[in-house]
Amino acid sequence: MANQKKNQNTFQPTRRQFIGGGVSGAALLAAGCAPKQSTQLDNLMGAEQIMGLNYNNAERETLASELDEQLDTLRALRALKHPNDLPPAQIFDPRLKSQTYASQENKITLKNKDIPTLPTNAEDIAFAPLTHLSHWVKSQQISSLELTKLYLDRIETLGGKLECFITVTKELALSQAAAADRDIAAGNYKSPLHGIPYGLKDLMDTDGIATTWGATPYKDRVASGDAHIVTKLRDAGAVLIGKTTCGAIAWGDVWFGGTTRNPWNLNEGSSGSSAGSASATGGGLVGFSIGTETLGSIVSPSNRCGTTGLRPTFGRVGRSGTMALCWSLDKIGAICRSVEDTALVLATLNGADDNDPANIDHGFYYDGNVDPTSLTLGFDPSAFGEDDANDLDRAVLAQVKNMGLNIKEVTLPDVNTEPLLMQLGVEAAAAFEELTLTDRDDELRWEEKYSWPHVWRQARLMSAVDLVQVDRYRRTLMHQMADIFDGVDALIGPNFGKGMLRITNYTGQPQLTMRSGFAEREFNSAFDETGGQEGQSAVLPHNISLWAPLFGEANILTLGRYLEEKLGVVGDRPSL
Repeated sequence: MANQKKNQNTFQPTRRQFIGGGVSGAALLAAGCAPKQSTQLDNLMGAEQIMGLNYNNAERETLASELDEQLDTLRALRALKHPNDLPPAQIFDPRLKSQTYASQENKITLKNKDIPTLPTNAEDIAFAPLTHLSHWVKSQQISSLELTKLYLDRIETLGGKLECFITVTKELALSQAAAADRDIAAGNYKSPLHGIPYGLKDLMDTDGIATTWGATPYKDRVASGDAHIVTKLRDAGAVLIGKTTCGAIAWGDVWFGGTTRNPWNLNEGSSGSSAGSASATGGGLVGFSIGTETLGSIVSPSNRCGTTGLRPTFGRVGRSGTMALCWSLDKIGAICRSVEDTALVLATLNGADDNDPANIDHGFYYDGNVDPTSLTLGFDPSAFGEDDANDLDRAVLAQVKNMGLNIKEVTLPDVNTEPLLMQLGVEAAAAFEELTLTDRDDELRWEEKYSWPHVWRQARLMSAVDLVQVDRYRRTLMHQMADIFDGVDALIGPNFGKGMLRITNYTGQPQLTMRSGFAEREFNSAFDETGGQEGQSAVLPHNISLWAPLFGEANILTLGRYLEEKLGVVGDRPSL
């Protein structure tokens, strides 16, 4: 989920947005368990006030006569035990019946370019893009074992400073690297990820290895099997070097053992919740990493740490064996150091997952030699105003207009996205109901106004009627975004401008966030427990985003690769 970043349109829930329009189960239970001196009618009136309703006495008397039965039903429901990996019967599908989604061949071709020979400097190797690492390993300029040891040394030196790993799988990594070298030497080259060490967000199960979800209640949790994507990455020959930190239960950068740091500025958190994945990738501790996003958890830390993040179309990547936070929003994607790197990772992750009912088995085709001027890039001028953008965003837009691309002005939806957050709050509360009902939510380190425990408690007071209305509103936005993409192949804008991060997470379209330059900004300490940094500033990396229609990742990869070349800032790296 998103790191809730100050002064940006990320998840900032308010009491108002959680007030529903019907008597909730929590309100009924509260009414049934009230002190004896209060009458049931008085209790119902109190519940009405909480839910923003106004019944008359006759209506209340009818409700009161049935209240005991309703309470029994609710108690029976809460007595049922639902494991986190049990999805609801109703499954979100971002596809609209009115739209046609062309099939794609499973094939990627990188842009034709010369890749330099292996550098002699270890740091140059560590910060190299995945496309280079892949070439060097395949051509045996460096062995997987050598590359893995290089990254393990950096983790030993810098991992504690960045607080970006929960578990380092050293012995497993060395074993997998040695096996990769044997396979490659024997001519059994499996994929562009073969022999490449990667970091895995600690939400994905790994057989016999701790999978903690970043949270105190689960810090001793050890999975008994591998997540779907862990199997896919292993079959592709990738080397698991460790489980990266994530904000507890996929929120922020505070986990049970600390606060993950931004490699460009150790005085602030790395944002989240894919905190460790972005920090480790931005700090040159892995070849690439895996993150998840529910409402900004790939985009926000990538923006903070200057990495390139690709949040794919909802349903593209199978999620079985990965912690469920919000079944209708959770997505898995890549965090890398350049645009085409993310294409290599998505090609491996994409495909069928029979154990994820929301999975969509759709091919992924990308050709890096496609002319970017053959695509139409849309932008909304209002998204680059003072409220949503900074001077660098506007400067990048000015450059884009002079790059020879087909540019078209569009009008993005001018809507209130606050009601959408109810869906996330309710689904997350259901996924972790046990923590709320047993008071184990108090074990979480971060428990303030916008924390999960607070959101889950609010969710118990929401109306099921209003949740259905939110879902209907979501479909309206799906149609609006489909209409916009009928006229363009991609959109460009500030990461959080015009509510696009929130809207497209709910409508399912993919988002690519990529470094656009460096800008001076204040330290962000929303999740940083060191304190004392308010008002201080530094020149730090800043990202801009591209969005595409459903299954249109190739469009934003083509345009993103072109922008990356023209902007020329992706090679800069932090001094650690």
